[in-house]
Amino acid sequence: MNNKKLDSFQFNHQVFSVTSLTKEDTEDKTYWLHKSPRDRLIALEYLRQIMYSYDPNTTRLQRVFEIAQLPPR
Repeated sequence: MNNKKLDSFQFNHQVFSVTSLTKEDTEDKTYWLHKSPRDRLIALEYLRQIMYSYDPNTTRLQRVFEIAQLPPR
């Protein structure tokens, strides 16, 4: 994913609404159905990074070293 695109997203805390999840036709559903699959994945990745406080620029894989004893030949 392109991180530059993710940086362009901003969350506006003043504009927030709670709706029922049982409504079948919502503005949100219509909005996201008109977006390309790529745009949906970019938004999903952004939400994942917010939820889990994940920063791909600073997070690295944990390095684990293990010494394995081989049987003598």
